Amino acid sequence: MSKKVLVIGEAREGSLRNVTFEAIAAANIVSDGGEVVGVLCGDGDLNEMGQEMVYYGASRVITISNPDLKTYTSDGYGQAVYRVIEDESPEGIIMGHTAIGKDLTPKLASKLESGLISDATEVVADSGRVVFTRPIYSGKAFEKKEITDGLVFATIRPNNIPAFTRDDSLAGNISEKEVEISNIRTIIKDVLRKSSDGVDLSEAKVIVAGGRGVKSSEGFEPLEELASVLGGTVGASRGACDAGYCDYSLQIGQTGKVVTPDLYIACGISGAIQHLAGMSNSKVIVAINKDPEANIFNVADYGIVGDLFDVVPKLMEEIKQMKVNA
Repeated sequence: MSKKVLVIGEAREGSLRNVTFEAIAAANIVSDGGEVVGVLCGDGDLNEMGQEMVYYGASRVITISNPDLKTYTSDGYGQAVYRVIEDESPEGIIMGHTAIGKDLTPKLASKLESGLISDATEVVADSGRVVFTRPIYSGKAFEKKEITDGLVFATIRPNNIPAFTRDDSLAGNISEKEVEISNIRTIIKDVLRKSSDGVDLSEAKVIVAGGRGVKSSEGFEPLEELASVLGGTVGASRGACDAGYCDYSLQIGQTGKVVTPDLYIACGISGAIQHLAGMSNSKVIVAINKDPEANIFNVADYGIVGDLFDVVPKLMEEIKQMKVNA
């Protein structure tokens, strides 16, 4: 049976995050031929981003522009999205499993007295049934969940559900909704970003990550160069962050970011279970470590036993040469 499904979009610095388009694809599976309605909150003109949601498969988009929504707060976004839910009465709500998604969706689910399937990595529809797959036990196992009654409410892990191909011939209505925002308990005065420039870590297709084996902050320089050559970004283990080699915004693992890139290159990372929880579902894992018994090799598709400071430069030269010959 076809359903109406809302997709709560997420933008960063004026551009929609890729996970928004992936959420639209997931919502189309859940809707089973029904209506997929995008929801965008912010300040100023949101029509251009709304049009992008349409190009990626949303049937129509509702924008809510308000000065109190310029920067995300649980109170402000919670009020705005809840009003849309009240007016639209959807059968499903989908959002990315991001920092904002992990904060906003439990608040909404509680207010709606609904369950929530979080961190889904796959959505499959079969004969009217919608089944979500999500990792458990730090990624060592997976469970399948199905909503048999009530609202389908879920967040999806970035980089797992393929977005539709952008089609600028698609058309859909973009309407602005006025919502009064009140009783904001948290006011954001300014946002200081410590994350590295370039590709967003949680949505990167290629990640070159360093551990304690990089030995210093300067040890990350060849990793940054390799990431640049591959069109990716740099991450780190908690050990590297704790040692002061890099900022905690780069941390990947159970207490950091969970990533699922197409290619993950682990350099000087031993493979503690907490780190594996954040990257073991990467599509291809390459490990570079001097210790042949390092646990990282147990999850790696390809392993190189050697000093990363010898291996990484040689790897870069080979990749550069391949690009020249291509």
